[in-house]
This record gives sequence, C-alpha cells and structure tokens, in this order.
Amino acid sequence: MYQEKVVLCASSAYEKKFWLNEDFKALPEQIKQELKIISVLFTEDVGGVLSLEFDEDGTLMFKVDSDENDYLYDEIGSVLKIKQLQREKAELLEALELYYKVFFLGEDASGLLSEE
Repeated sequence: MYQEKVVLCASSAYEKKFWLNEDFKALPEQIKQELKIISVLFTEDVGGVLSLEFDEDGTLMFKVDSDENDYLYDEIGSVLKIKQLQREKAELLEALELYYKVFFLGEDASGLLSEE
C-alpha cells in the first residue's frame, strides 16, 4: 500500500508557483500542462493554495488552504470552482485516478475498467 495521502500537484497564489510531484513525471506532457492550467487558474481566481491529492483508496481530492489573514480569499468561490472543475474535467480526473490505482497501488486495470 502507498502512503496515506499523495500530493499530485499544488499551486500557490501567495508564492505564484506550481509544483508537480516528481513521482508523476511519467504522465504525458499534455496532462501535466492541463494540471498546471487548472491549478494556476484556480488560485488566480479564488486565491489560496490548491493541492490535488490522492487518498489511500486512490480517490483524487481537491484540497484548498488559505492564510488566516487573507481577506481576498474567496471561500464560496473556491467550493463553486471545485464543483465546476469536477464536472468539466471529470474524464481527466477519472483517468488520473485509474493511473494512480494501477501504477501506484498495483490494482488490476481490467477490474477497475469493468466497474464503470
């Protein structure tokens, strides 16, 4: 079993930086660029720090943090933006979950594909 939580990528409105976990360097360049665009636009729009994390079951979660004194951070906008991304990028997010379950958790891909 892999770690409890594994961070795929993160973006910070405070540091104006994007970070991709080196464990995922084998992802296609187009997917890495899509993750960067999603993350950076999110933090530019609502502020804070966004990280995409896999839980111990391989579910990809959006985690948002903000500084306590950040009065420009849009908490409501953050929730709405996450729901929008989950809807619009569902295929990408599902593919990333499948990738993680197969290559990191060692699950059988044929079993995972038949569940859908």
